[in-house]
Amino acid sequence: MRLSELQAAGRSPTLPLSITLADAAGSADLQLLSLLRVLPGQRYVGAAIWRGTPVLAKLLVGGNAARHFQRELDGVRLLAQQHLTTPKLLADGLVEGEGGWLLFEFLDGAESLADAWAAVEAMPVLADEQQAVLAEALTAVAQMHAQGLWQEDLHLDNLLRHGGKLYLIDGAGIKAETPGQPLTRARVLENLGVFFAQLPKRLEPFIEELLVHYLLANAEHALPMEALQKQVDKVRHWRQKDYLEKAGRECSLFSVERSLSGLRAIARDQLPDLLAVLEQADALLEQGHLYKTGGAASVARIEVQGRSLILKRYNIKNTAHWFKRFWRPSRAWHSWIEGQRLMFLDIATPRPLAVLEQRVLGLRSRAYLVTEYLDGPDLSECFAPYVDSGDAPQEQLDALVQVMQQLIRERISHGDFKGHNLFWADGKWWLIDLDAMCQHATGLSFAPAYARDRARLLRNWPSGSALYQRLDQLLPKLTE
Repeated sequence: MRLSELQAAGRSPTLPLSITLADAAGSADLQLLSLLRVLPGQRYVGAAIWRGTPVLAKLLVGGNAARHFQRELDGVRLLAQQHLTTPKLLADGLVEGEGGWLLFEFLDGAESLADAWAAVEAMPVLADEQQAVLAEALTAVAQMHAQGLWQEDLHLDNLLRHGGKLYLIDGAGIKAETPGQPLTRARVLENLGVFFAQLPKRLEPFIEELLVHYLLANAEHALPMEALQKQVDKVRHWRQKDYLEKAGRECSLFSVERSLSGLRAIARDQLPDLLAVLEQADALLEQGHLYKTGGAASVARIEVQGRSLILKRYNIKNTAHWFKRFWRPSRAWHSWIEGQRLMFLDIATPRPLAVLEQRVLGLRSRAYLVTEYLDGPDLSECFAPYVDSGDAPQEQLDALVQVMQQLIRERISHGDFKGHNLFWADGKWWLIDLDAMCQHATGLSFAPAYARDRARLLRNWPSGSALYQRLDQLLPKLTE
C-alpha cells in the first residue's frame, strides 16, 4: 500500500502490512510487523523490516505529517550532535501528499524504564529497586540538561535500557536552549517538575533525596525545593485535568463511544472482555453473587475469564426518579470519573474498568459500572472485635489516619463514610462507593464536607465506646 493510505487504516490495521517507501537508493517495501504506538490517522510506530534489516519505523501521515516529521528529525539530530545515547537513524524521507517516515535501528529486547518501574512500583516506598530505576532516569535527564537539551514530553517510556546503556527516544519532544551549554535553572526546574509530577504522589516527600541522583550528574545549579515543588504541583494539576478528560473521550487509554442511545467507556487494555460484559450486563448480574438488589442500585460479583469483577447497576425506580436523573450525568459516570481521580492521586480504590449509560433519544436511564473485585474485610468487620477495648491493630489505625490525610491534602470528600465503604487489603484502606465523592475547589467548601465525613465515620460505633473515643482522638481535624 502507499503511505498515504495508512491515514484511513484506523487504530488497528491488519498486520503484517507492506508499505512502499522511497529513498536515495530507490523504492522499497517496508514490512510493518507490529505496532507499539498509534495515533489513528496521524502516527504509527512499530517494528518493521526495511531492505532486510529490522528497524523501528515511525510513519507520519495526515495534514500535519510534514510538521511532525520535521520536529522528530530535528530532535533526533540534536541528541546525536550532543553525543547523547539515542537509536541510530538509518533512513528518513518526506513526500508531499504521502507523509513522512523515520527508520531507526531496532533495539531488540529493549526495556523501557516505565516497564522497569512497573515491576518495582508495589514495593515499599523508595526501596533500593525503586531507587535504582529513578536514579537511571534522573542521571539521563541530568546529562541531557547539561548539554542544553530537554525532553518536553518527559516520562519513563521515553528511556530505554538496552545492552547496558540507557537510550533517549522520541525526538519530537526534544527541545534546546543553547546546544552544548547547560540549561538555565528556570528550564531545569520546569522540566524536573514534569518528571516528578508523573511519579506516584507517595514519593513526593522524597523528592529532595531523589534529586541527589540528578545533582551527581549535573550540579550546574542550586535547585530550591520550594520552587521545584511549585512546578510539580502545577504539572500534576494539569496532568490530572488532562487524564480525567481522556477518561471521557476516545484515546490510547480509553475506548469511548457516545450516541443518542448511550455512552460507553472502557479501559482500552480491557476492551474485549469488558465489551462482552456490558453487552450482557443484566444476565451477568442475575447470575452473579448478589450483594444488593432492587432499590436505587443492584450490585454483584461476577466471573469473567477466570477473574472476579464487581458489576453495579444503577436502577431507575419509577417515573419520578427518572425525572430526577435523566438530565444529569449518572451516578455510574460520576463514580467512573472519581475512581479515575483517586487512582491518579495514588489513593487506593478498585480500578474502574468500564461504564455504560443507557439513553433514549439522549435522555439517560439505567447505567452500569464495572470495577475490579477487592477481596478483603471492610472497616466495620475489621474493627468489630475492638469496640469495647479500643485496641484496634496499629497498622490499620495508622492506615486510616493516612487515608484521611490524603483526602485532606486533595480536598476530597467521600460523602458516605460508612464502615462498609472502606476495605482492608494489601496493608491499606481502599475506598468504594464513590457516587457522592467530590474534589472541592476551595477549603471553604471542603471543610464542612470533611467534617461530615469524619462524623459519619465515627458513627459506625457507639459514641461511648472505647473505639469511638480512640478514633476521635486519632483522626485528623481541620485547623480552625
